[in-house]
Amino acid sequence: TGGAQGIGRAVVEKLLGGGASVAIWDRDKAFAERTAAELAGSGTVVAVGVDVGDPAAVENAAAETVAALGKVDILVNSAGIAGPIAKTWEHSIEDWEKVLRINLTGPYLCCKALVPGMIERNYGRIANIASIAGKDGNPNASAYSASKAGVIGLTKSLGKELATYDIAVNAITPAAAKTAILEQVTQQHIDYMLSKIPRGRLVLVEEIANTIAFMVSEECS
Repeated sequence: TGGAQGIGRAVVEKLLGGGASVAIWDRDKAFAERTAAELAGSGTVVAVGVDVGDPAAVENAAAETVAALGKVDILVNSAGIAGPIAKTWEHSIEDWEKVLRINLTGPYLCCKALVPGMIERNYGRIANIASIAGKDGNPNASAYSASKAGVIGLTKSLGKELATYDIAVNAITPAAAKTAILEQVTQQHIDYMLSKIPRGRLVLVEEIANTIAFMVSEECS
């Protein structure tokens, strides 16, 4: 999900390089189609338009993907938004609910739609992209931090529920990466995040993709 750009696109490129067939799920279907066209020479890649926070849209995307690719062995939940940079008490209810809907309910709905097929085949790999904010709690980003903490909790619960199958569920909690999501936050907030990173630089999307490639491989068992 969120595969048209940023971390999601880097993961798509890495998985195509490893021989996977990939469906790019993105809210902006035209963007997903452009990305798919650019990467078509690397393998089988299809574009699916979906709002991950909409249960019916996710079910439709799952059916469309199975029809196109035959089955889904790997799910990478990458779609996400930053939300407002504001004090907790200054968040609007609408902003709070939007961030939680995309960042937390979205991965839940995608897992709900695709896990039954993995159970049926006794194989699957799920990688959820959380954030260091979900562990530390960034000031002026409580909705985002809460949503990512929720993703960590979801990952742990689902992983334990699926432990008796050959289905692995893991999360990665990266620091800030240089992606379009940074356009949603202030420079002051970016500087705060950088001040917490010992290397003093943003993580590269390729570094995240390399880790996720292991997380969704057979070797991660």
